[in-house]
Amino acid sequence: MSKFIEEKTNLNDDEYYYMIVRNNLKKIRKSLGYTQQDIADMVGSTRQYICDLENSNRYKHITIALLGRIADALEIDIAKFFEK
Repeated sequence: MSKFIEEKTNLNDDEYYYMIVRNNLKKIRKSLGYTQQDIADMVGSTRQYICDLENSNRYKHITIALLGRIADALEIDIAKFFEK
């Protein structure tokens, strides 16, 4: 390992970041008054898939492309999905 790069021990696993996106997706959707079906219709997906994305027990992972389409449809900055 390079002397300039130290091993990081405080890194989170993938599920941590998906959970942040998952929680924000649900929170933002509800705050704007949309149903899961509304979101699915706007982005060409299914209500079941949106439900799976929001449900922490289903371990579905969203692609950055779909997240971008959802942000565009909701007219918000995609960064909102990553806020802690």
